[in-house]
Amino acid sequence: MAIKRISRAFKDISLSFTPHPILSGGIIQTIFGSQFPGKSISFQNKITHILDLDDSAKSIAYEIPAKDKMKPVVLLAHGMGGCSESGYIKRIAGKLGSWGYGVFMINHRGSGPGMGLSSSLWNGGSSDDLSKMVTFILKKYPYLILIGFSLSGNILLKYLGEGRSIPSGVIGALAVNPPIDLKVASGILSTSPSCWLFNRYYMKLIRNQTRALKNNFPNSLDPNVKFSTIWDFDVSYTAPVGGYDNVDDYYDACSGKKFVNRIEIPTDILCSLDDPFVPPDIFRGLSKKINIYQPKRGGHLGYISSKRTPFGDYRWMDYVVLEWIKDMHKNITSL
Repeated sequence: MAIKRISRAFKDISLSFTPHPILSGGIIQTIFGSQFPGKSISFQNKITHILDLDDSAKSIAYEIPAKDKMKPVVLLAHGMGGCSESGYIKRIAGKLGSWGYGVFMINHRGSGPGMGLSSSLWNGGSSDDLSKMVTFILKKYPYLILIGFSLSGNILLKYLGEGRSIPSGVIGALAVNPPIDLKVASGILSTSPSCWLFNRYYMKLIRNQTRALKNNFPNSLDPNVKFSTIWDFDVSYTAPVGGYDNVDDYYDACSGKKFVNRIEIPTDILCSLDDPFVPPDIFRGLSKKINIYQPKRGGHLGYISSKRTPFGDYRWMDYVVLEWIKDMHKNITSL
């Protein structure tokens, strides 16, 4: 199956972002994007799937069935501390559904409705879990587009470039604000004065997950271990539970920048230049086969626009992700 590159029209759209005048900085864009998710969305036709990831781990995935069987289905993967209920996941899923696309809103192990169903939590290297989810979906649908947000964007790039056999049904991938250097991103989140609020927010979400973990698997977490930052959590929990020698080994083994240049399927990255904890220099030296779109503003999963999008809201990220999916779909030949 031959797939063309993304069109010039999308390139123009992807760099056209102008922030809302009262939300011009990367920090305020990030805060507004996470704390004001938008209108509540319910899905009348949602199908619940329980996926077995291994002997002690299950995950919940929600399917919005495709109205147009000629369109590829889309997998949406949430960021750190998030889940299928995250505002950006539900908004984009709803908009995709209105366009006739089928959607899978996944939950990584230990996240969202899957809290307490796994004896361990996901991390930035959970590509084996993603692979199992992809395989599950492709048993139902012939073609799949992958969208990973934040930490899931890193996992997505790792999955695509680490040398495993990627199913032919995977036709394209987009990573949005992926922290492809985990050590850099974790260090900024954990030590930068400008990011203390984000660290506090993510740690609150992670503690919800560890609480469910302790309640259902009492021996899975050392009660004496304390962590106040993302870095502490990775030192005390992520690295040892994941089987890594230490936190540096985890960061090195799982950072997407190691794998990007080996990706063969059409893959793109969207990340603003003012992301508070994913600095633009981590994307230097990547393969020219990967399109990297870097609008000057937008923060981390913020992108609150000065103008309404065609959907009638100010969520430019939703709009540009859907335009990317539409463009990818149009550029598929020999379907």
